Amino acid sequence: MQFDSLKKEVISILKDASKSTDTRLQETCDLLKANVKHYDWVGFYFKNGDKNELKLGPYAGEPTDHTIIPFGKGICGQVAVSNQNFVVPDVKAQDNYIACSITVKAEIVIPLFVNGENIGQIDIDSNTPDPFTKADERFLEFVNAEIAKIL
Repeated sequence: MQFDSLKKEVISILKDASKSTDTRLQETCDLLKANVKHYDWVGFYFKNGDKNELKLGPYAGEPTDHTIIPFGKGICGQVAVSNQNFVVPDVKAQDNYIACSITVKAEIVIPLFVNGENIGQIDIDSNTPDPFTKADERFLEFVNAEIAKIL
């Protein structure tokens, strides 16, 4: 499925106010994982209250032990500090990488801003080496911008 048609489905999921925010986020994760072949794990991490850490939110894929990630640790923790997209073509080449699974080869993390504040991020793991393109970045920025509207 192409990103343009996925955008319409994301909007449809997110505008369904009869469902909880977590349910809509879960459905978004499920949609992306099921329709983008190089998205093997799709999840959200959110700032954990006033703590300098991220807490796992809805996700699709194998369970992870990484339910809390300190700011600065791993790719997600670095994005929490930098406020910048982080595309990792080869996770083995990253010194500050937290392995979720031995099958993961690449990762992309896009910060989620609400009213200019980084409140979390979408995190995608791929078992395919170097699969992420600028199109993935733009698409995931779009997803986060749509999600920001319901938070």
